[in-house]
Amino acid sequence: MLTVSNLNQYYGGSHILRDVSFEVPAGKVTAMLGRNGVGKSTLLRTLMGLVPAATGALRFGERDLTQLPPYERVRAGIGYVPQGREIFPRLTVEENLRMGLATRPRGASVPSRIFEMFPVLKQMLGRRGGDLSGGQQQQLAIGRALAMGPELLILDEPTEGIQPSIIKDIERAIRALAATGEMAILLVEQYYDFAKSLADQYLVMERGELVARGRGADMDRDGVKALLAV
Repeated sequence: MLTVSNLNQYYGGSHILRDVSFEVPAGKVTAMLGRNGVGKSTLLRTLMGLVPAATGALRFGERDLTQLPPYERVRAGIGYVPQGREIFPRLTVEENLRMGLATRPRGASVPSRIFEMFPVLKQMLGRRGGDLSGGQQQQLAIGRALAMGPELLILDEPTEGIQPSIIKDIERAIRALAATGEMAILLVEQYYDFAKSLADQYLVMERGELVARGRGADMDRDGVKALLAV
């Protein structure tokens, strides 16, 4: 589904991403783990075209994304939930969700499965996004990305600052999406147990490089948790 080849990125004189190569297969959850500041969010911003790749290539299916602007990557079928959620605080829940329909045909409606996964969003359709709790805003951000019907869903630290009960709701939602086999999921996460519970395959980033990879079922045996220790 997504193929990243020898990706490099720089900020000033700092080499942030170093020959990063990996694949995100269709119908699977790929979990990328790493401590703060190792380059995970920079990688995702590069994948979405928010910062240009210095060198390397990105392919999504048969399409070369390397030089495409962000809106073309979304139009190609990539849904992105950024770190910090970035919902529109002055728009209502419904308006936020409808923003996710921008690439769909005119008159498209918000998919009902979003409300099945996150019932609280249906209850709060008329409430402004900024009035929701952090966990509810995260559910809204995921719902907005799902509204477009993505083939690839990218989640950047979805558990950050979220209460445990909503983390469980988000975990169930991701598991349900993965079970359909309809989309590839790239989950960037620091919370080891959350990532392990969902990962079909894992990647570990350190100082802008991928230093370990393998099957999600082997994360304990491979000592992945130790690689995340400060």
